Amino acid sequence: MAKSRSSGSLSCSENNNGWRTIMDVKDFYYDLPQELIAQDPLEDRSSSRLMVLDKITGEVEHRHFKDITEYLRPGDCLVINNTKVIPARLYGVKEGTEAKIEILLLKRKENDIWETLVKPGKKCKIGTKIVFGEGILTGEVIDIVEEGNRLIQFHYEGIFEEILDRLGQMPLPPYITHQLQDKNRYQTVYAKYDGSAAAPTAGLHFTPELLQQVRDMGVEIAEVTLHVGLGTFRPVKETDVLKHHMHSEFYKIEQSEADKINKAKKEGHRVIAVGTTSTRTLESAADENGFLTEKSGWTEIFIYPGYQFKVIDALITNFHLPESTLVMLVSALAGREHVLAAYETAVEEKYRFFSFGDAMFIH
Repeated sequence: MAKSRSSGSLSCSENNNGWRTIMDVKDFYYDLPQELIAQDPLEDRSSSRLMVLDKITGEVEHRHFKDITEYLRPGDCLVINNTKVIPARLYGVKEGTEAKIEILLLKRKENDIWETLVKPGKKCKIGTKIVFGEGILTGEVIDIVEEGNRLIQFHYEGIFEEILDRLGQMPLPPYITHQLQDKNRYQTVYAKYDGSAAAPTAGLHFTPELLQQVRDMGVEIAEVTLHVGLGTFRPVKETDVLKHHMHSEFYKIEQSEADKINKAKKEGHRVIAVGTTSTRTLESAADENGFLTEKSGWTEIFIYPGYQFKVIDALITNFHLPESTLVMLVSALAGREHVLAAYETAVEEKYRFFSFGDAMFIH
């Protein structure tokens, strides 16, 4: 876990070595009117608004996302997360009683076993059989693990992903109550590898045309993969932030992409992460000097104020939930007071918040 030093006016105490021992979750609270939570994606991805935040001065500018090219320079390396959201929400019935069961696929294990979140949990004891899509897919609860999650062994004929495409629904975040009309609007245009339970939403603003424009400017685009877990929406329940247990997510970086990022750094250009997921991948995979090699594994990195970034210089991101680990991450990059002041301005200016909302460029 990333250790951090005390800074600014955070409510915290220090031990004799100057390391922070308490950081209060309330330090990352802001007041958000419900109506500013975006319920639907915009028709044109790149027409969302863009708040540009100077991480040193805290100054903000109000632009539109397609203006991002004005803030990029030849030689910069833009890092995108090419994970693909799977339609991980399934509705079935309990064999024998026909009671309705909702499951959410969290983590693929071996031999068609998945770790899942089940509602209602009390109806799903070990040995319970669940039927989906009139028997196209069946599942049996074989174990109950951490936090009450169920391990389910699935049985089917054919290809699991194709069955999931037929039966599954997109696992939209709990704060989005509208039905999504087009599944693809909760995918980035560059999504490649199945595995996420939530979209890396900063990337939703890019269109193929805008990405081509970025390439034509001489900006290098590097791809990494981090399969986003539902823990990304888990609230920080601990008053002391440092006691929060981060969720684990799988990441992968190919050597060709590591080379692009290393080259940009070596030549004095900026590494710009698209999203907190790309950020967490890069900061997890890099060595102490910020150097990257081909790597894959599970990360539980928790980035909060005081963290010294090893790789990224700038960040494209959305507006995040109050008191979330993601607000803490952006505060680590731009300073908590700058971030909260910018969020306050965003509320006043009626920016759209969260997954389908507007974007911020921190540089």
